[in-house]
Amino acid sequence: MNIALIAHDNKKKQLINFSIAYKNILEKHCLFATGTTGKLIGEATGLNIQCFMSGPLGGDQQIGAKVANNEMDLIIFMRDPLTAQPHEPDVLALLRLSDVHAIPIATNIATAELLIKALERGDMHWREIIKQSKKHNKK
Repeated sequence: MNIALIAHDNKKKQLINFSIAYKNILEKHCLFATGTTGKLIGEATGLNIQCFMSGPLGGDQQIGAKVANNEMDLIIFMRDPLTAQPHEPDVLALLRLSDVHAIPIATNIATAELLIKALERGDMHWREIIKQSKKHNKK
């Protein structure tokens, strides 16, 4: 599975701790992240992460492009709802794309825990079926 990891500044530590706690699950998947977040998680965990630009510089949109192309299966996005974000339109666009393309997205620690446990149990297998179906329909 392709998993995106994103965190606003005030939530980066939370996502790092989450990644440490679930390293054994995350290391079995292809990980992507916005720039600073990916660098920090990689340093803390040793996980192999493909980093895009930082969120405000277009990283959210790069992940959104993967969603639109059916190349992302799960997004863990620790949002900070109490701090204004200069790139809020990009954040909203990513949330919208996730809804349009039925990509599970966690925007807080509680939902992230549920989704990572579902991933571990194999409950996300339906994404593979969807990807195969969409590949077939493009031909």
